Amino acid sequence: MIVYHTSKIKVEKPDIQHSRSNLDFGRGCYVTKLRSQALKYADRFILRKQDAVLNAYELSDNWLNMNVKRFDQYDEEWLDFIIANRKGLPVAKFDIVEGGVANDKIFRTLELYFNGDISKSDALKKLCYEKINHQICFLSQYAIDLNLNFISSEDLQ
Repeated sequence: MIVYHTSKIKVEKPDIQHSRSNLDFGRGCYVTKLRSQALKYADRFILRKQDAVLNAYELSDNWLNMNVKRFDQYDEEWLDFIIANRKGLPVAKFDIVEGGVANDKIFRTLELYFNGDISKSDALKKLCYEKINHQICFLSQYAIDLNLNFISSEDLQ
Protein backbone atom coordinates (compact mmCIF):
# COMPACT_ATOMS: atom_id res chain seq x y z
CA MET A 1 0.00 0.00 0.00
CA ILE A 2 1.21 3.53 -0.77
CA VAL A 3 1.04 6.03 2.11
CA TYR A 4 1.80 9.75 2.23
CA HIS A 5 3.46 12.17 4.62
CA THR A 6 3.37 15.92 4.05
CA SER A 7 6.28 17.99 5.30
CA LYS A 8 8.27 21.14 4.57
CA ILE A 9 11.09 18.96 3.23
CA LYS A 10 11.79 15.74 1.39
CA VAL A 11 11.84 12.94 3.99
CA GLU A 12 13.62 9.87 2.68
CA LYS A 13 14.28 8.47 6.14
CA PRO A 14 11.39 9.29 8.49
CA ASP A 15 12.19 9.42 12.18
CA ILE A 16 10.62 10.03 15.56
CA GLN A 17 13.02 12.82 16.57
CA HIS A 18 11.40 15.42 14.31
CA SER A 19 7.89 14.79 15.61
CA ARG A 20 6.12 17.13 18.00
CA SER A 21 4.86 15.98 21.38
CA ASN A 22 1.20 15.78 22.41
CA LEU A 23 -0.26 14.91 19.00
CA ASP A 24 -3.39 12.78 18.41
CA PHE A 25 -1.71 9.39 18.76
CA GLY A 26 1.49 10.56 20.44
CA ARG A 27 4.96 11.47 19.23
CA GLY A 28 5.57 9.59 16.00
CA CYS A 29 5.65 9.56 12.23
CA TYR A 30 2.19 10.15 10.75
CA VAL A 31 1.15 8.93 7.30
CA THR A 32 -2.15 8.44 5.47
CA LYS A 33 -3.33 6.21 2.66
CA LEU A 34 -5.47 9.12 1.43
CA ARG A 35 -3.47 11.23 -1.02
CA SER A 36 -6.23 13.86 -0.99
CA GLN A 37 -5.92 14.21 2.78
CA ALA A 38 -2.14 14.62 2.55
CA LEU A 39 -2.59 17.29 -0.14
CA LYS A 40 -5.13 19.13 1.99
CA TYR A 41 -2.68 19.11 4.89
CA ALA A 42 -0.08 20.68 2.58
CA ASP A 43 -2.32 23.75 2.31
CA ARG A 44 -1.33 24.62 5.89
CA PHE A 45 2.26 25.10 4.73
CA ILE A 46 1.39 26.77 1.45
CA LEU A 47 -0.91 29.33 3.10
CA ARG A 48 2.01 30.31 5.37
CA LYS A 49 4.25 30.72 2.31
CA GLN A 50 6.30 27.69 3.39
CA ASP A 51 7.55 24.82 1.27
CA ALA A 52 5.28 21.79 1.09
CA VAL A 53 6.49 18.37 0.01
CA LEU A 54 4.38 15.27 -0.46
CA ASN A 55 6.45 12.19 0.44
CA ALA A 56 5.29 8.75 -0.70
CA TYR A 57 6.22 5.44 0.91
CA GLU A 58 5.51 1.79 0.34
CA LEU A 59 3.98 0.41 3.53
CA SER A 60 5.06 -3.20 4.01
CA ASP A 61 2.67 -5.85 5.25
CA ASN A 62 4.91 -6.33 8.32
CA TRP A 63 3.03 -3.62 10.18
CA LEU A 64 0.02 -5.90 10.48
CA ASN A 65 2.05 -8.24 12.71
CA MET A 66 3.13 -5.54 15.14
CA ASN A 67 1.38 -4.22 18.24
CA VAL A 68 -1.24 -2.13 16.39
CA LYS A 69 -4.16 -0.23 17.87
CA ARG A 70 -7.00 0.54 15.43
CA PHE A 71 -9.79 3.04 15.92
CA ASP A 72 -12.58 2.42 13.42
CA GLN A 73 -14.79 5.25 14.59
CA TYR A 74 -14.85 8.43 16.64
CA ASP A 75 -16.00 6.80 19.87
CA GLU A 76 -15.29 7.13 23.58
CA GLU A 77 -12.12 5.03 23.40
CA TRP A 78 -10.76 7.20 20.55
CA LEU A 79 -11.72 10.39 22.39
CA ASP A 80 -10.05 9.28 25.63
CA PHE A 81 -6.89 8.25 23.77
CA ILE A 82 -6.66 11.55 21.86
CA ILE A 83 -7.28 13.68 24.94
CA ALA A 84 -4.72 11.74 27.00
CA ASN A 85 -2.08 12.16 24.29
CA ARG A 86 -2.82 15.86 23.84
CA LYS A 87 -2.53 16.37 27.61
CA GLY A 88 0.70 14.35 27.73
CA LEU A 89 -0.82 11.73 30.03
CA PRO A 90 0.33 8.09 30.03
CA VAL A 91 -1.45 5.84 27.51
CA ALA A 92 -1.16 2.19 26.52
CA LYS A 93 1.95 1.52 24.46
CA PHE A 94 1.64 0.46 20.83
CA ASP A 95 4.07 0.22 17.92
CA ILE A 96 1.51 1.71 15.55
CA VAL A 97 -1.87 3.43 15.92
CA GLU A 98 -4.37 3.76 13.06
CA GLY A 99 -7.56 5.77 13.06
CA GLY A 100 -9.27 9.06 12.44
CA VAL A 101 -7.54 12.42 12.40
CA ALA A 102 -8.61 15.23 14.70
CA ASN A 103 -8.85 17.62 11.76
CA ASP A 104 -10.08 21.23 12.10
CA LYS A 105 -13.78 20.35 12.37
CA ILE A 106 -13.16 17.48 14.79
CA PHE A 107 -10.69 19.58 16.74
CA ARG A 108 -13.34 22.23 17.46
CA THR A 109 -15.40 19.59 19.26
CA LEU A 110 -12.32 18.27 21.08
CA GLU A 111 -11.39 21.79 22.16
CA LEU A 112 -14.87 22.39 23.60
CA TYR A 113 -14.63 19.13 25.55
CA PHE A 114 -10.98 19.69 26.52
CA ASN A 115 -11.88 23.11 27.97
CA GLY A 116 -14.92 21.77 29.85
CA ASP A 117 -17.42 23.70 27.72
CA ILE A 118 -19.29 20.52 26.73
CA SER A 119 -19.60 17.11 28.35
CA LYS A 120 -18.04 13.91 27.02
CA SER A 121 -21.54 12.76 26.10
CA ASP A 122 -22.16 15.92 24.05
CA ALA A 123 -18.75 15.59 22.36
CA LEU A 124 -19.50 11.98 21.41
CA LYS A 125 -22.91 12.99 20.03
CA LYS A 126 -21.21 15.55 17.76
CA LEU A 127 -18.43 13.17 16.71
CA CYS A 128 -20.75 10.28 15.77
CA TYR A 129 -21.93 12.22 12.70
CA GLU A 130 -18.44 12.90 11.37
CA LYS A 131 -16.99 10.85 8.54
CA ILE A 132 -13.81 9.22 9.79
CA ASN A 133 -10.66 10.10 7.90
CA HIS A 134 -7.34 8.27 8.12
CA GLN A 135 -3.93 8.35 9.72
CA ILE A 136 -1.35 5.81 10.75
CA CYS A 137 1.17 6.79 13.41
CA PHE A 138 4.43 4.89 13.81
CA LEU A 139 5.46 5.32 17.43
CA SER A 140 8.93 3.79 17.31
CA GLN A 141 11.89 4.07 15.01
CA TYR A 142 11.90 0.28 14.75
CA ALA A 143 8.34 0.32 13.37
CA ILE A 144 9.29 3.02 10.86
CA ASP A 145 12.44 1.28 9.68
CA LEU A 146 10.68 -2.05 9.30
CA ASN A 147 7.63 -0.75 7.45
CA LEU A 148 8.17 2.46 5.48
CA ASN A 149 10.19 2.43 2.26
CA PHE A 150 10.64 5.78 0.53
CA ILE A 151 9.33 5.94 -3.04
CA SER A 152 9.32 9.60 -4.05
CA SER A 153 8.67 13.19 -3.08
CA GLU A 154 6.79 15.92 -4.87
CA ASP A 155 7.14 19.70 -4.36
CA LEU A 156 3.65 21.19 -4.08
CA GLN A 157 4.26 24.91 -4.63
